[in-house]
Amino acid sequence: MKYKLLGRSGLKVSELCLGTMGFGTEAGWGADAATSFDIMDAYANAGGNFLDTANMYKLGTSEKIIGDYLSNQDRDYFVLATKYTLKDNTTNPNASGNNRKNMMRSVERSLKRLKTDFLDILYLHIWDDITPVDEVLRAMDDLIRQGKINYAAISDTPAWVVAKGNTLAELMGWSQFVALQIEYSLLARTPERELIPMAKHFGITVTPWAPLAGGALTGKYLRGEKGRIKPESNRLNERSESITKVVVDIAEELGVSPGNVALQWTRQQGFSCIPIIGATKVDQFIDNLKTIDVTLSDDQLKRLDEASAIQLGFPGDFFKEEAVRNNSFGGFYDRVEKR
Repeated sequence: MKYKLLGRSGLKVSELCLGTMGFGTEAGWGADAATSFDIMDAYANAGGNFLDTANMYKLGTSEKIIGDYLSNQDRDYFVLATKYTLKDNTTNPNASGNNRKNMMRSVERSLKRLKTDFLDILYLHIWDDITPVDEVLRAMDDLIRQGKINYAAISDTPAWVVAKGNTLAELMGWSQFVALQIEYSLLARTPERELIPMAKHFGITVTPWAPLAGGALTGKYLRGEKGRIKPESNRLNERSESITKVVVDIAEELGVSPGNVALQWTRQQGFSCIPIIGATKVDQFIDNLKTIDVTLSDDQLKRLDEASAIQLGFPGDFFKEEAVRNNSFGGFYDRVEKR
């Protein structure tokens, strides 16, 4: 495993992140504690150090399992990320949301479940469209100054909010968001319209969740396997099947699994990207780790891009058409290296 810098920071994280939403057996699915330990062992033995969880994953069980595991490990080796926002009790109306009160309360509870004195990364989990972004960043900066978290990050939030937040943070001397967690895969490319260009501009690392689209891109639904995806999901329609068939074809050419191809595609898109890979079975996870040894050719990338292409809409398509097709900048545009 190689290491990358997370955003505009000096924090070194492994090139694949371990997602732990499946640690725990609540809701009738997931990995028990013993299996979760085995998965974390396999990850650490491969050089992985970047763990991703949240206060509400498996009603807090995910954090508890990680806390038990880290109690017998070198805590400083691991880069531990968790999230706050979602409701984790019914004791008061501020037990959810992005507000400062909930952030402080949630962090204290996460620290206890994780059996640690500090979090390496705290994500805002989901934008609530209520709390001012300056309240969020000031509170995260206070936690950083207190030594309870090391870095601020954000997830599932509109691009304009993240951009406003990092601009305010730069102006005020607060810690900026270093990572952006969003859904991104061959079946979900809409972040290419605003979120990913914004992340590139601010030097934010993208950490995609569901890079395998809930397993759809492994080809298991083409094989007739059943899963937890609802029948009406866009991961099971004609378009998703046609994209997955291209993934499977390329996997056969390379002699690797379709999951390796789908994961590697996210890593070769020209921006800082560390996909989050989750698993509830050790063999499944070990196969995902093989992604780091895969390289897609230009032709293979082109085939995947053509199969999964989306319309960027305005202004993305407008800029592309006017500047490239009509050569509106007198050839200058083509001679400038893009970010």
